[in-house]
Amino acid sequence: MKTYQKLFSALFVILITGVFLSCEKPHIINPFRKCSMERELIVVISDIHLGADLAYAECKDNLPALEEFLTQIRESANVKELVIAGDLLDEWFVPAPVDTYRGKDQADFVKRIAEANKGVFDVLKKIIREKRILVTYVPGNHDLTITEASVDLILPGINQKRDPELGLGTYSPVGYPKIVIEHGHRYNFFCSPDPYSNQDVAPGTILPPGYFFTRIAAQYVAQGHPSVEIVLPPVTPNTSGDESQNLLYAYWKMWEWTLTNFTIEDQFDEDIIVTNVNGFTGSYSVNDVLPYQETPGGFIDVNLYKGIQDTWMQRQAHNHVPVPIPAQQAISGSALASETDNQAAEQYFLNPKSNVRIVVFGHSHVPVILSSFDHLQQKSIYVNSGTWIDDNPKRTTMNFVVITPQKDDCCSKTHVRLYNFENEVITLMAEDSVRL
Repeated sequence: MKTYQKLFSALFVILITGVFLSCEKPHIINPFRKCSMERELIVVISDIHLGADLAYAECKDNLPALEEFLTQIRESANVKELVIAGDLLDEWFVPAPVDTYRGKDQADFVKRIAEANKGVFDVLKKIIREKRILVTYVPGNHDLTITEASVDLILPGINQKRDPELGLGTYSPVGYPKIVIEHGHRYNFFCSPDPYSNQDVAPGTILPPGYFFTRIAAQYVAQGHPSVEIVLPPVTPNTSGDESQNLLYAYWKMWEWTLTNFTIEDQFDEDIIVTNVNGFTGSYSVNDVLPYQETPGGFIDVNLYKGIQDTWMQRQAHNHVPVPIPAQQAISGSALASETDNQAAEQYFLNPKSNVRIVVFGHSHVPVILSSFDHLQQKSIYVNSGTWIDDNPKRTTMNFVVITPQKDDCCSKTHVRLYNFENEVITLMAEDSVRL
């Protein structure tokens, strides 16, 4: 009898060892272990930018890899939650002359996105329907005006985390109040909801100037990145020293940078930007968004977004920005990924009213992990979840974040890892940990 017991024990050890060896091989990075006994991982992706027309969508070539990635999530045994941190659907990256809704409405538009990206949506809907993994969505700036009903129309049952105000959302996974996930556009002058500008021409609109910037950038891409000599009408600082005028000059400098880097073939006085979204019904020219000046050193004015420099503090209050950002800083830093990163510390870690220790943003398309100390001198971690667009110049794409919460013991830590999925090979880019 003892001999049989010894043989059985030896066989059991061999079988169990074989199982564990098949789960994890030292040279293979696989955060989604199929043989895990516990669902605990929180996976974060953002900035997928799915478009309604693959002729100009920013995510086209990467769609098969995205579908494979989501399939691995679905088949995993250790993923508890998948969080999509904004810019899932792209209502902004549309070439200027294109009628975004094709004369129809937002519901038809999102249905076209789902059809154009059917493989991705099929996997997402399966994950949601099976209910083993919670799928959570928070809005970004490119899906700023896409409503809860429109998202639910194409992803029924998805968990949406939104502020009462359209276009914003902040999310802490259940049981983890010290972890915060949001897109990050709330702190950006060009990209956060703007319910104050243009109400005379587009009643109820919340579209910020970044919408028009993106339509111009999409036109630049659609035209094949033309090299065109641009001569902008000169604008100089107002000699009065008026603070509002100084801010509008800084705003003009950002448009100067935009138009000299995204050189379109169209004339600036052509009404090329077809809107018909979120209260706008007309077609607009570059000159409509570009500040101008009649005489050197004189008054600076603008047609669209008139007075935007003066409503920034009011806009931040509307958008629930905890720590107000000075207008000059917000305007000048609006194109800098580092400004987005810095706001994680300013709004959460250095804010005495916050106890958040881990922040995940998207928005900038620059994947990174940064550690710092909060207002209590406790270690805190910020991570940017990067993007899934086809072309992310000088940077990786197909990025994702995995958060492994700490155990209920005295010593374990919460681990934050940043990965890359290019060529369907998972590569660890950076990692850090903190005891919450």
